[in-house]
Parts: sequence; structure tokens; C-alpha cells
Amino acid sequence: MTNSEALALDANQYAVRFAVTPEEALWRLRAQQESVTLSDAIRRRFKARLAGISIEHVPSFQIRVLLTGTDLVPPEALKVAGRTLPIVFVTGASATREQADRAMVQYQAAFRDQLPNARGMGHDQSTGDVVLLVTRADADLHGLEPIRAQAQSIAGVPVRIEVADRPTNLAATGGGRVEGVDPANGRRYACTTGFVVTDGQRNGIVTAAHCPNDLVYRDEDGGRVPLSFDGQWGWRYRDVQLHVSPERLSPLFYSDRPSGTVRQVTGWRNRTSLRAGEWLCHYGESSGYSCEVVELTDYSPPRDLCGGACAPTWVTVSGPVCRSGDSGGPVFIGGTAVGITKGGSNTGSRCNFYYFMSTDFLPEGWRLLHGGEVRESGEAVTGVKP
Repeated sequence: MTNSEALALDANQYAVRFAVTPEEALWRLRAQQESVTLSDAIRRRFKARLAGISIEHVPSFQIRVLLTGTDLVPPEALKVAGRTLPIVFVTGASATREQADRAMVQYQAAFRDQLPNARGMGHDQSTGDVVLLVTRADADLHGLEPIRAQAQSIAGVPVRIEVADRPTNLAATGGGRVEGVDPANGRRYACTTGFVVTDGQRNGIVTAAHCPNDLVYRDEDGGRVPLSFDGQWGWRYRDVQLHVSPERLSPLFYSDRPSGTVRQVTGWRNRTSLRAGEWLCHYGESSGYSCEVVELTDYSPPRDLCGGACAPTWVTVSGPVCRSGDSGGPVFIGGTAVGITKGGSNTGSRCNFYYFMSTDFLPEGWRLLHGGEVRESGEAVTGVKP
């Protein structure tokens, strides 16, 4: 599958979500990709004032830049495939993204002391708010406005309160792409594999660090390929586990395994360039293939889900599609790798959002294997011949 074909599949999902034609959806996703460089330049240009950059889908498709201060900035535009992508600047934000992130790190312990059941917090680039996620029980007990006022007085930046329940890692019991037994309890768990990586000599495949260490890959024909555990990194800003394969690998990943849809990694995105509202897709063994918009680009999961307190470096994507067993699965757009799924937040059976680790945080010395460095053909661990 070419990168253009892959992007067209993601555009079909976008078209349904926003009730536009497939042609319009594809143009918007191309505009999303082609505007990254310009957004990064705007980020550098307005560093001292930048509260956030977001992509708006309704009532019209545009990039919105939120700035502190009152000095107005005239609108700009980007030409994409003969059409114009508007870029609008909005002033009056109370804090920059940098100030919001610093407040989340500095006052994380204070928030946890006040609300030990809180479900994490993150920065919303579309509004400039720090979003504090609380349980319904705490909201009913304390009231949303008193919680917001107290949190804002502690942090000194704008705070918004939202109700969310049950944050978890998305590991599960049962079948899946990779499976193994947890020696701590003797139970068999399953996770989803992410992307193929290389250290220049060896090839491996990554999944989530909270998955079992000794894993066996299940290929599409039911065959078993044992993987050699190389290491895991599961603290603060990482949740990644590396397994070296005895077989040669290709830069391929399933974006929809039941349908046999395989994509080639053609590039990657840096975490700091992600914008609220970006359209991203993910694949999980339990939930399958789905796409939705980025919500919080600087999310700190709750409690000690990161081997201790979590850094505000995770990224959330709106539900409703995520389930146990999706851990370690790829997050992508077209052929561009973006991240590896860690966990999610559920209310009952509904997925509120899932969150992922950026591929920026792969283990030192390892990087994504991509289409520009395809090696001699061989059987891929994905069970697909290149």
C-alpha cells in the first residue's frame, strides 16, 4: 500500500466523522500534513506568547494560533493543492503552553494531595487551559467550581475541570498479536505490537513496557515466533518494551490486521509538533482500526502509572474506540508513525480517550525502521512478506 492509499483510508474515516466528501477529507488530511513545517515556524516565532496551536474542523477547516497578550496578528494562509488553508491568530490567553506545562510539573504533588482520585491532567492547546480530570464521585462531593477555583489558585494558570473515570493501561487477558505469561500471577496477557525499530545492526519490534517480558508473536496463520526480550523502559515519559527478532524485518505494520491492511512506515512526527485537533489513527488487537482527534498534547496520567509520577508528555486522543489489549499498538496517520498506545480512560464500557507515548521516546540507540532504508527481502515478524 502506498502512502497516498493509506492516507485515503484515513480520509474515509474523517469523511464519516465530519460529514464531508472523501475528496474534501483527503484534502484536509494533506493540509494537516503539509502545514506541520509552517506550524513549527509559528511556534518558534511566537515562543514568548504561544498558548497553543490547534486544528479546527467545524464550521470550517483552519489552523488556530492562541497567543497571550493583546497585540493583534493578521491572519495568514497556506496554499495546499491549489486551495487555501486559513491560519487565524487569537489573542488574550492567560498563560503560555510553557507556563502551563511548568505548572503541571511543579504542582503535580499538590493536585494529588488535594484530589488523590484525580484521573490525570493535561494542556489543551485549543483553549490554553490545564484540564484536570476528576471522578464523578469527587465532582459530586466537592463540586466542579470549587475544585476548579482551588486548582487554579494553586497552579496560577487557567484550569478547566472534566469528569473522567477508570484510567488504565490497556493490557488484557486472552489472545492477541503478542502474548506472554506474567510471572507475578501466572496469568496469560496479550498486547498489540507497535513499529519495527533498528539500532543499525539488529531489528526489533516495540510494544508497551507493562506487557509481559517473555512474548511470543502470533502471525496471521497462527504460527508462533518467539521474541528475544532486550529491555523495557516504563517510567515518567516512557512505556516501551523492545524485543529483538531472529528474523529480518521490514518497516511494515498492520493498520487493520483482520482485513490484512499493511502499511510501510514512511516517516514520523515529533511530539512537540502535534496540535490539538489533529486527526490520528490507531490499531489495537481488541478495538481494531479507528481514527479520531487529538485532545491533550501534554497529558500527565494519574497516580503512579509511569513507575511513579508521570511527566506531562503523553498525548490523548478522543474515544470512543479503545479497549483492553490495545497496549503497544501503533498510532499513525497515513504512513507516518506517531506513537505507541499506553492506556485509556473509560466510563463503564465507553472509552473516553486513549493516550500514547511519542516515538520520540524510543530507547536510546534505537530508531524507527522506515521505507527509505528497506533491507534485503525476508519474512517480516508481522507475518507479511515484504
